[in-house]
Amino acid sequence: MRLVIHGKNIEITDGIRSYVNQKMERATNHFQNLINEVDVHLSVARNRSTAPQQTAEVTLFVNGSVIRAEESSENLYASIDLVADKIARKLRKLKEKRQDKSRAKDTNSVVKPAVVTDLVGDRTPHLPEQVVRMKYFAMPPMTIQEALEHLEMVDHDFYVFRNRDTGEINVVYERNHGGYGVIQPRPTSQEENHHGTKVVAKAHH
Repeated sequence: MRLVIHGKNIEITDGIRSYVNQKMERATNHFQNLINEVDVHLSVARNRSTAPQQTAEVTLFVNGSVIRAEESSENLYASIDLVADKIARKLRKLKEKRQDKSRAKDTNSVVKPAVVTDLVGDRTPHLPEQVVRMKYFAMPPMTIQEALEHLEMVDHDFYVFRNRDTGEINVVYERNHGGYGVIQPRPTSQEENHHGTKVVAKAHH
């Protein structure tokens, strides 16, 4: 298991490195043979009106799956403790899901999703002025249901994946009013003429 530690506005001392290593080893103790890499990002956000927020963000690459957790507090070591506990819970949850799948006899049930015609609604998108961080990860083909399970593991409100049925890049996301949505690429006019149908974004309720 490879452990990588990054720091922003903070010096990664030997003491911090040792503490992170200890906590990550304990959190991943029963899963180290499945984990390829543990990426730890420690940062300090300074605000003159409040105490500095010290954040610990951990990303695990587990045999094709990605598990992510983030915690912030006024103490870096407390943040590391909190995020390590969260990672341990997510790993146990992932193990339980995999065990349930192996026992399940019928895994082919399909729920037809409802169609969402308005993805934006009254929300105004805000884009950053520049890219501040690049992330790379494997993107094995998966079903929408599998993508939703991955979404629960990454502490984000969206998850990008390659759709097993179409081979295209899709995005599942949490809707403001509950449920989940799926963003799919709209086919070109040639593809529409060929297939005779249009693909639109879908949402699970």
